[in-house]
Amino acid sequence: MAQLAVSVVSNDDHCKREMARMLRACGVPIGIVEERRAGDTAVSDVYIIDIRADASSGMATIERLRAAHPGVAIFAVASNTEPDLILQAMRAGANEFFPWAAGGIARGTEESFQGAVRKTAARRDAATAGARQPCVTHVFLGAKGGAGTTTVAVNCAVELARLTKRPTAILDLKPCLGEVALFLGVRPRFTVLDAIENLHRLDRDFLKELMSRHKSGLDILAGSEQFDRPNAQDAVALEELLRILGKLYDYIVIDAGNLINACAVAALYAADTVFLVANPDVPSIRNAQRLVDRVRQLGAGSERIRVLLNRTSDQHLIAPKQIETALGYGIHHSFSSDYRTVSTALNSGVPLTLTNHSEISAQFGSFAKQLLGMEEAKVEPERRRPFLGIL
Repeated sequence: MAQLAVSVVSNDDHCKREMARMLRACGVPIGIVEERRAGDTAVSDVYIIDIRADASSGMATIERLRAAHPGVAIFAVASNTEPDLILQAMRAGANEFFPWAAGGIARGTEESFQGAVRKTAARRDAATAGARQPCVTHVFLGAKGGAGTTTVAVNCAVELARLTKRPTAILDLKPCLGEVALFLGVRPRFTVLDAIENLHRLDRDFLKELMSRHKSGLDILAGSEQFDRPNAQDAVALEELLRILGKLYDYIVIDAGNLINACAVAALYAADTVFLVANPDVPSIRNAQRLVDRVRQLGAGSERIRVLLNRTSDQHLIAPKQIETALGYGIHHSFSSDYRTVSTALNSGVPLTLTNHSEISAQFGSFAKQLLGMEEAKVEPERRRPFLGIL
């Protein structure tokens, strides 16, 4: 599912924060459009207009938006539910009307708001079903450093590009010197920082110049070479970058590292699927629990989480069933432990899927085919879990 671009038109920062929180909890990929650049002709899918402070000005804004963009969804937010005010908003062009009381939006209204957002996303997808397929974004998040997140992300991206022959990109968001380009044996001229610092001129041709091409057909936007960037101040620009990439590529793979910082959160909100990469050991499972809880707190769509168990062996110190119970998720896919084969591939800069016919290479191929619907994934249902007392 492609991101749903949403603009919140309000002078109230608290309102903007609350709207962002509710939007993030809708269960669909959301991109908050903070501010349009001068000359930017892009149109959001949803406009939320705050008419509490000045109803007349708000109505005029709704009328202008409806006249300029007949197909967009417009939600009006008001301080009361007077019938005349609702009727006026609908006549101006609003699709939905939501009351905002002194204490904020009531729980029942919040559920209605989120339902309206989901319906808007479904209508948008239905309307574009016959056009270009929506971009699919997969985010890989490590339970801890050294879990093998970059290895899994890189090999998945290469297989997606190889199997589909469709435009596919991998984005390295790992803080403190990402290694995606290194693992692919590519020396990039530009990084993600070049993209987010040049959003004002980031069209198709310029973005293509920033990408490095791998022989598999995969495009690479390399990780930063600075220790302190991208940072929290870059998160808004990163959301815009992801929207631009979504218009150019059919598949986007993001290596988010193992920290939930502001930029990783932006990627989580854009994701169709979040793959949590863990190892079968206590520190990894404990951290995975914490990451799952944090994703839930952020409202980033915990139903999109899939657990990948990396470096498994016949001598499990922790049984897979125990891991599933601890995390509350079934293990979506497992990758066996093969240190020699993986190390050889990393040192040579050639992905596993392109170097040999080993068992682990076949596992990555099977995983990519599952993502594309070429193989049926065996995923167990989410379970209730206690804390780590079961381990």
